[in-house]
Amino acid sequence: MFTGIISEVGVVTGFDLRSELHRISVKAPNTVLDASVGDSVAVNGVCLTVTHLVDGGFRCEAVDETMDRTALGELATGSRVNLERPMAASGRFDGHVVQGHVDGVGIVETVAAEHDARRLRLRIPDQLARYIVEKGSVALDGVSLTLTAVSPSGESAWLEVVLIPHTLENTTLGQRTVGDRINVEVDVFAKYIERMTEMSS
Repeated sequence: MFTGIISEVGVVTGFDLRSELHRISVKAPNTVLDASVGDSVAVNGVCLTVTHLVDGGFRCEAVDETMDRTALGELATGSRVNLERPMAASGRFDGHVVQGHVDGVGIVETVAAEHDARRLRLRIPDQLARYIVEKGSVALDGVSLTLTAVSPSGESAWLEVVLIPHTLENTTLGQRTVGDRINVEVDVFAKYIERMTEMSS
């Protein structure tokens, strides 16, 4: 389990798209300090497994299913990525419950400055609209954020977040511009509630 609190922004040093298995190499000296092969790491909000440790970084692999459902396929050598290791059982719980299981990809529609902060509006898949509420939680590229506005019922789905200066400086979201694709993970509890309601009706 993750919390959406980014511990390091890494840099992609290798991106090898293959017919069956895709390999991503990331320079991340802080992330690998106590890491082992087989550990999980969230890369832009996508839970992946460390398959190799290299000097100051790691390599992971992704299957077609992962590439099809996320925006990882748009990475390239030199891309910056948000990284988070799973929360330790004895760790402090910040952010919100994040699984690293991306529900869809959003597209940045607007970016507006608000003093030192920045407001982003993303168009998201319509089927995710029922899981988002104003002042609820969402993970964008692995970053835990509070929803400041959501689309009214019946409209094409969108969401808005406001990024404080710390988030702009310490995650990749500060680089996002109109047209960028961002991994979206909705609140897992909303999905559980929906499922339980379906089963009891």
